[in-house]
Amino acid sequence: MAVFTPVSESALQALLSQYNLGSLVDHQGIASGIENTNYFVTTSQGRYVLTLFEKLTADQLPFYLDLMHHLASKGVACASPMPTKAGALFTSCEHKPAALCTRLSGQDIHLPTVDHCRLVGQTLAQAHLAVTDFKGQQPNLRGLSWWQETAPIVMPHLSEPDQALLAQELQAQLDFAATPLAQQLPRGAVHADLFRDNVLFDGSPYQPILGGFIDFYFAGVDTLVFDLAVTLNDWCIDHSPTDSGCWDQARYQALMTGYESIRPLSVSETQALPMQLRAAALRFWI
Repeated sequence: MAVFTPVSESALQALLSQYNLGSLVDHQGIASGIENTNYFVTTSQGRYVLTLFEKLTADQLPFYLDLMHHLASKGVACASPMPTKAGALFTSCEHKPAALCTRLSGQDIHLPTVDHCRLVGQTLAQAHLAVTDFKGQQPNLRGLSWWQETAPIVMPHLSEPDQALLAQELQAQLDFAATPLAQQLPRGAVHADLFRDNVLFDGSPYQPILGGFIDFYFAGVDTLVFDLAVTLNDWCIDHSPTDSGCWDQARYQALMTGYESIRPLSVSETQALPMQLRAAALRFWI
């Protein structure tokens, strides 16, 4: 989340005229992020986040926004797009596709506790149950085919040992994807980017209150266990000053226990999890 496109007050007022959200009170650019322009927008009726999409086109937006709306309607804690007076979930602002979403309370957590991880696991499982009747279809655009396309581009920039490691792991994932085990894994619309900066919390470190999930703009249809693996790889790795990269077993167990208290993994998902953890690491390395 960042400000690449300045938004004037007159443009915001024109935008709000398309909604039943009251009049503009204040707006403030959000400095962090790498993909889209984001503003906090306060109106006479509430607080929202305005996103101007710098890369995604209007044709691509319905999947992401429909997914957020669907999850919120099922009671999953996440940002939800506000409909315009015409019922659309997005419009335009400063000549860019734009959406106004609910502003969740809280802030992201750099050093999560076991309680943060348990809540993340529970909410992720709720999201996976909620998408069983979601009709939207879009592949994970950073999935296996993208790895195959992108690996040759990054390969010349790697050391010889890393080139060998990348080639070996990519082949291992291709081989696994062709197995009956991989092909029977439950699938659905997943966040696919549930890092620590995409979850907001209120409360104290040891009595946290989950505000919700944000930034669904890498979402796509993939295996549910891959989504879990992405989350585990970021939330449950040692992030101490030594940054060893090893598992923090307490946080790992807390997230898994939280998840399986809502949606127990199938036998096939349990068997596939080690390879999916590797797949998630490969995706973000590439």
